[in-house]
Amino acid sequence: MKLKESFAEHRRLWLGLGSVLFVIAAWEALLTYVFPVNPFFFTKPSLIAVAFKEQVIYGALWGDLAVSSKAFLWGFGFAIVLGIPLGALMGWRRKAGYTLDPFFTAMYASPLVALAPLIIVVFGVGLFAKSVLVFALSVFPFIFNTFAGVRSTDRLLINVVRSFGGGEKDLYLKVIFPSTLPFIVAGARIALGRGLVGIIVGEFYAASEGIGYAISRFGDTYRLPEMFAAIFLLMILAVALTEGMRKLESVLAPWKTTQETR
Repeated sequence: MKLKESFAEHRRLWLGLGSVLFVIAAWEALLTYVFPVNPFFFTKPSLIAVAFKEQVIYGALWGDLAVSSKAFLWGFGFAIVLGIPLGALMGWRRKAGYTLDPFFTAMYASPLVALAPLIIVVFGVGLFAKSVLVFALSVFPFIFNTFAGVRSTDRLLINVVRSFGGGEKDLYLKVIFPSTLPFIVAGARIALGRGLVGIIVGEFYAASEGIGYAISRFGDTYRLPEMFAAIFLLMILAVALTEGMRKLESVLAPWKTTQETR
C-alpha cells in the first residue's frame, strides 16, 4: 500500500527513470548480444559507465565544466536581463511589437549556430565570444515567451487595477508580471538547452579547454566512452537545472501549477 502511494506521489519521477533505464538496458543488450560491434567504432553503456566513473566521479571533467559554466552564466544572464524587458515592451506596446517582431522572428528562425565562426573571428576565442554565442541562442525564447505572456494577460484584471487608480507600476508588478511568470519559466527551459548548444559549439570551433573542447577531443581520438560520459554529464546537468526551474515556478507562481494528467 505504501509502495503504491509512493509511486502515485512521485509518478513522474518513476516513469521518467524507468524509461531511461529501459533505453540503457536495450542499448546494452542490442550491442552485446544482437549486433556486436567493435568498441572502436561504437560504444555501449557498460563502457560508458567505466569512463563516467573515471572522468566525472574522479574529477577529470569538472575543470572543463567550470570553464564552460562561466561563459554560459554570462551569456544566459544577459539573455534574461535583455530578453524579458524586450518581450514585455513588445507585448505591452503594440507599436514596439509590430516594429520588432518581424526582425526577431527572422533572427530566431535563422541558423544562428552557423554564425559561430563569424562570432569567433570578430570577438576572438576567449570567454566573451562564447558568451556572445550563448546569448544569441538563448535570448529569443525569453523575448517571445514574455511577449506571449504579456499578450495573454487577463484584460479584466488590468481594467480592475485601472479602475481603482493603479498606475503603470501597479499593472506591471501586480498583474502583468505574475501572469507572465509561467511563460518566462517555460522560455527559460527552452533557452537552457539552446544555451548549452551554444557553449558546446563555441568550444568546438576554437577552444583549448571546456566541456565542448573535451567532447571534441575525445571524439577526434576515438575515445567514445569518454565522449559519451561528457555528453551524459551535460544531459544530467540540463535535467537537474530544468527540474530546478519547475520547482522555482511552483514556488513563485503556485496558482499556475497545473495538475498532472492522469
